[in-house]
Amino acid sequence: MFYLVLRGLDTIEDDMTLPDEKKQPLLRQFHKLAVQPGWTFTESGPNEKDRQLLVEWTVACEELGRLDARYRDIILDIAEKMAAGMADYAHKAATTKSIYVETIDEYNLYCHYVAGLVGEGLSRLWSASGKEADWLGEQYELSNSMGIMLQKTNIIRDFREDAEENRFFWPREIWGRELYGKMAGGKPGFREMKELYQPGNEKQALWVQSGMVADALTHACDSLDYLRLLTKQSVFAFCAIPQTMAMATLTLCFMNYDMFQRHIKIRKAEAASLIMKSTNPRDVSFIFRDYSRKIHARALPEDPSFLRISVSCGKIEQWCERHYPSFVILKSVSGGVTYDPNDARSRVIEAAQVRDRELQREKHIAELREKQPVAAARLAQKEESSFGEMLMYVGTAFVLVFGISVGAAWLLIKYYDLKLKA
Repeated sequence: MFYLVLRGLDTIEDDMTLPDEKKQPLLRQFHKLAVQPGWTFTESGPNEKDRQLLVEWTVACEELGRLDARYRDIILDIAEKMAAGMADYAHKAATTKSIYVETIDEYNLYCHYVAGLVGEGLSRLWSASGKEADWLGEQYELSNSMGIMLQKTNIIRDFREDAEENRFFWPREIWGRELYGKMAGGKPGFREMKELYQPGNEKQALWVQSGMVADALTHACDSLDYLRLLTKQSVFAFCAIPQTMAMATLTLCFMNYDMFQRHIKIRKAEAASLIMKSTNPRDVSFIFRDYSRKIHARALPEDPSFLRISVSCGKIEQWCERHYPSFVILKSVSGGVTYDPNDARSRVIEAAQVRDRELQREKHIAELREKQPVAAARLAQKEESSFGEMLMYVGTAFVLVFGISVGAAWLLIKYYDLKLKA
């Protein structure tokens, strides 16, 4: 139901055939209209693929009425916040006659309204249902990053499709930089976004695309942090699979000019593989790391965003190493762990484990001395006896080895003496 409400809202917001004076009251009152019995909307443009949802909204309204109030309140609250943001941006575009997002801050705010709030709503729903901890619903920053990363990935990938529909979400602060023109052979910066896919602008367009990918990657570590908080397997899979596919999509788009010419998607086999592997935070973090390495390997030093790309990829690498160190080797059969003998960190952790065991033993003896002095004395005596027995065994073994060595040497000398006499 959360999806259907937001899909209905998004259908109104995306409809370029609706005038601003019609769109404004619809968006700002949608959270009320959605639960108003008998309300429907039949004026969506003929090319809106989800217009039928609004035509038959009475069915959705009935189902909303059947929801528990704690869930319905969250859904309508998020819808109200999202609709207010959408209405503000739609009104700005209509009154200023500008079809572009100007700054990165505006871009981030728009993505918050249309996607970050989705992440917030989902977190609140899982907390309200008891599937996750109560405090998860208050993780606003991490929830926001989860949604924004997905939204920015879609905005990057859908560039050509959006451009043909006169929808432009890339901020001018990135695509309009004159720096990109200078780096691409002295050309001026772009004046219109449609110039990005015109012949002769390939290199310059790729620099712009790189800036967009660098911006999207800044949310990767927050997404990984959020996924580590989840405890329910079904919730984790629901969140992790879109995130790994987003990383795969960013990798596919990066430095790939085909993205400006047509709609591109990751292969079905790759998508199936990601679904199968996105089962736990460790494996998901390694998927992020592997894709970030591919992005970094494809980055060019002359790219104006090269440093930002490198830093973002390095942060993902650092995140993985901090939470899932590479010297720890998991045993798939027994479920235990071993440590890479060639890594110096292995010796450090093994020494720490020995020290912890010794401290635990000393603590155990101290507690026994306080509560059961007789048992503590017996334990100490047993340890001393065990130590004495160990020394005796070691001493006996040493004497035996020494005796055998001396006997062997004596026999060898005798043998050579007899051989010389003969």
